[in-house]
Amino acid sequence: MLTEPQTLAAHPVLANRTISRPFNHVSRRLSRRPAKIAILDHTAALGGGEIALLNFVRLLDRSKYEPVVILFSDGPLRDKLANVGVRSILIPLSAKVVNARKDTLGAATFLKIPQLISALGFCVRLINYLRSEGFTLIHTNSLKSDILGGIAGKIARVPIIWHVRDRIETDYLPTRVVAAFRMLAKFIPTCVIGNSAATLQTLQLPANRFRATVPSGISLGPSLRVVHDGTPASMDQKNSEKPFDQIPIVGIVGRISPWKGQHIFIKAASEVLKRFPRCKFQIVGSALFGEDHYEKGICDLINRLGVASSVELLGFRTDVARLISNFRILVHASTTGEPFGQVIVEGMAAGKPIVATNGGGVPEIVIDGVTGILVPMGDPSTMATAICTLLEDEQLSNRMGIAGSRRARESFDIEQTVKKIEKIYDSLLLGGTTYSVRV
Repeated sequence: MLTEPQTLAAHPVLANRTISRPFNHVSRRLSRRPAKIAILDHTAALGGGEIALLNFVRLLDRSKYEPVVILFSDGPLRDKLANVGVRSILIPLSAKVVNARKDTLGAATFLKIPQLISALGFCVRLINYLRSEGFTLIHTNSLKSDILGGIAGKIARVPIIWHVRDRIETDYLPTRVVAAFRMLAKFIPTCVIGNSAATLQTLQLPANRFRATVPSGISLGPSLRVVHDGTPASMDQKNSEKPFDQIPIVGIVGRISPWKGQHIFIKAASEVLKRFPRCKFQIVGSALFGEDHYEKGICDLINRLGVASSVELLGFRTDVARLISNFRILVHASTTGEPFGQVIVEGMAAGKPIVATNGGGVPEIVIDGVTGILVPMGDPSTMATAICTLLEDEQLSNRMGIAGSRRARESFDIEQTVKKIEKIYDSLLLGGTTYSVRV
């Protein structure tokens, strides 16, 4: 078994080996061996897409599929995968490429000579590994793995599923990247999965392209499960109920990043405190991908607005489920359309009313006035008003929490997510190349 990156670089390619085509449904029916699925991600940091991947692969039917997660950089996701019995392989890519932020991507990211050499060498190693291991499908999980894994998969002649978790729009990505990605989406992937209908719409795919919307589900059963930070934990709603007259905590969970809107949350908090001075606000998450300057900026904003005694920066935590259970309200503050909003589902599952910005895939999760309140993006005053409405109306808050919990269980259970993706796998393995399977 290959486990070390230096071993992969020298792993021999079987020159005369014939890779069996997964579209040969006769050979698939005759074989009882699980189909070998390569799942690619450029990072092993615990971002939303990586947690969604972890939640998915741990429940994948191992009698039918053998998942191998190929990562382009090392990090905590590898240990999490090992803990749920999923093999991971590290094929290292230049840290400058791995850590480049989405909003700075462009030709310059890859066309600088050192990065270009690194990317080409990486693709060669990836192609060799894909060929030698005889994968029947490639499932990419991030923008960089879509492109690099897609190129490698095309050369290795393995069908490719792009799982797109980012909106391909100019308010989210550079204009040239949007144009290039939309063009590549038309001919590289065999199938495109979007984490929301809003995400799929931004790709502008032709009508005959095999595509499906599959929300990123979370585990809602009674047993231990993987939650937002990848830690097995329980989100028992009964245990999370707090008397309404206790000091209310309003929380936001997610990577510290400008587009995640923690600065909007802090400005809204300063307005809420004028009416509810006992209220506490918690910001859960840390900066990734070189965004430490923004984290420093929100610290400065807290001090400048004089709310340091009421606003806590908790950093990265491994007890996110417990923290959410203590919230009175969960807030989502993204300043551009969120592709999905997994933490919103987690808050709803825990019975918390939601205040969320109205853009991207969020309206597909939050029903305005029923499971939460949708507010305009970049508008701290309207956000503050919505928070105050829920703080002062116990019945409304409880009603939204109950409705949200019900909606999470009906629409966003991880088992539904797994079944939908397994249907897509089966369709491709049996020769499907157009959107003909209902998921």
